[in-house]
Amino acid sequence: MIFSEARIEGARIVEPERLDDERGFFARTWDANEFAEQGLSGRLAQCSMSYNRVRGTLRGLHYQLPPHGEAKLVRCTAGALFDVAVDLRPKSPTFKSWMGVELTAVNRLAFYVPEGCAHGFLTLTDDTEVLYLISAPHVPEAARGVRWNDPGLGIEWPAEVVVINERDSTYPDFEARS
Repeated sequence: MIFSEARIEGARIVEPERLDDERGFFARTWDANEFAEQGLSGRLAQCSMSYNRVRGTLRGLHYQLPPHGEAKLVRCTAGALFDVAVDLRPKSPTFKSWMGVELTAVNRLAFYVPEGCAHGFLTLTDDTEVLYLISAPHVPEAARGVRWNDPGLGIEWPAEVVVINERDSTYPDFEARS
């Protein structure tokens, strides 16, 4: 795997290192030891997926309160999405910064979102499927969110939001979160 630094402290773009032959290719997409060598969480507690029927579907921005923070490795397995992380860690040099990465089934990139960051995405095509490898179990009581269009964060979403559920659309702005 090829790990590239990202604008958010502790985040990485992860590119599979392909081994091509006459059949196609093989690539490893998870290796706890390689993640640990990069200083990233190598713990894998659960895997989840989401299917999104419509282009313009927004999910997020989600996070879990400590001590239940989650690191996520996010990969698009069908379609395309704009994946976003927002640094919510007050002691981080990138506190209150955001970054977005286009993940597609074609480019096969993954985005490592460290603990303490909110995460969300906007689908860029119909029928987009997303796979998440997550370092900690989901704890409903610790689940929180930040409003996707908080003007204080200034996230530049690349397309119009067409579908969003009520919970995600009513999260508080970052400064108002509890």
